Amino acid sequence: MRILRQHNSRPAEGTRDFAALRRQMVNTQLAARGIRDPDVLEAMSTVPREVFVPIDRIEFAYADSPLPIGQGQTISQPYIVALMTEALELSPDDRALEVGTGSGYAAAVLSRIAYEVYTVERHPRLARAAEAQFQRLGYDNIRVRVGDGTLGWAEYAPYDAIVVTAGGPGVPAPLQEQLAVGGRLVIPVGASPDMQQLVRVRRISREDYKQENLGGVRFVPLVGEAGWNP
Repeated sequence: MRILRQHNSRPAEGTRDFAALRRQMVNTQLAARGIRDPDVLEAMSTVPREVFVPIDRIEFAYADSPLPIGQGQTISQPYIVALMTEALELSPDDRALEVGTGSGYAAAVLSRIAYEVYTVERHPRLARAAEAQFQRLGYDNIRVRVGDGTLGWAEYAPYDAIVVTAGGPGVPAPLQEQLAVGGRLVIPVGASPDMQQLVRVRRISREDYKQENLGGVRFVPLVGEAGWNP
């Protein structure tokens, strides 16, 4: 069993027992629905989702559903975050790239397993808010950038794992190019911005990739040069 990174979470707000709600989420929404990776379950049980949702939605922090976070974006339901994280097959030495920081919750989960996490968000307000929460929690292995995530973050490539938290018309070529040989890329892909298939791409060699279909999902559109037009 690998040892996950430690963190400092803020105290529970009011009288809500968020730790108990978190344990219940892991048991009923994740483990009971097939999430098996012990590191993913541990990360989901330690990252305080309540600090990544808007204050007026905090009572729904551990509901089995996505929540709006502003700028037309959402924080994905816990099960989807766990499913995509598990599909990445992370190891403690991995360098991971996330496209679409959003609230910052998924990057926080990744950071409890991977060695380094790089995350790109096109909305400056969301990026800055997420970065502030990472600093508050002491998650010092996450770097945030404002920009077009469909182009990746070439400066720190190659990545052992890349996850895209929005649905694109295809797998962006820049992300495939920034994937290390042996690396995994998980992304929702579909001909319509409203419905996608979750796919995992493995880089087999410098030129060869293998793609697997992991099932139907629904994400906000992936906007950018290698995604949907703004």
